[in-house]
Amino acid sequence: MKTRHLSILAVLFLSVIASLPAQTADAVIAKARAYLGGDQALAGVKSIHFTGVLEMPDGTKLPTDIVFQKPYQQRITVKGASVTETTALDGYDAWQKRANAANPAQWQLTLLDAAQVKRLRANTLENLSFYSTKIMPGCVVELSGDVTVEGVSCVKLTFIHTGNIVFTRYFNKATGQLLKTETDNGAEIREEGSLTVDGIRFPKRVINKNANGTVTSIIFDSVILNEAFPADSFAVPSFQSH
Repeated sequence: MKTRHLSILAVLFLSVIASLPAQTADAVIAKARAYLGGDQALAGVKSIHFTGVLEMPDGTKLPTDIVFQKPYQQRITVKGASVTETTALDGYDAWQKRANAANPAQWQLTLLDAAQVKRLRANTLENLSFYSTKIMPGCVVELSGDVTVEGVSCVKLTFIHTGNIVFTRYFNKATGQLLKTETDNGAEIREEGSLTVDGIRFPKRVINKNANGTVTSIIFDSVILNEAFPADSFAVPSFQSH
């Protein structure tokens, strides 16, 4: 009778386990989005404007301005002591401009290649989607299961974009908070602190450790949502302009 009793308990236990909802990528993403601010707040974001400083490996801090605007527009401007560098994406066009900080009329323009365009497009989608695959065309998400990151139980998700551009993310299993991101080019990205704007959490600091071990950080002073940036903010500059 005792053996039969234990057998019945085992069957009941297995039945309960089978009835529990399986962990899915969508469920993990839903929890992560809830942590950031929830679907309604996140869906309303059309553009994000970050201002702050880029901290170089030697400790130098450079004023930095970053804009993302739906669907595929991005502009990053970093002001150095001698050179102001702007990298931008406008749909399928991407470019980089280096201007003399003392004399902006002196500048060089480089058009970026197809691989660089794909990476910028993926990066723009990642920043504006808040993990939602609904607004990331062509992105495939793979659930890699539970892992432990520095003693914290996490769920690992891999976001694979066109061109095999990959963002592997580790989310706190209990809260949905992003703990770290790994990229296909060997970088590791961490976020620290938070700035809350219109009910949405953004990091105060983003730390990027490159594959070669060098570390840079961006410390944000402000985040502004839903500014309307004109098309010429991202368009390729004319080679004849000054």
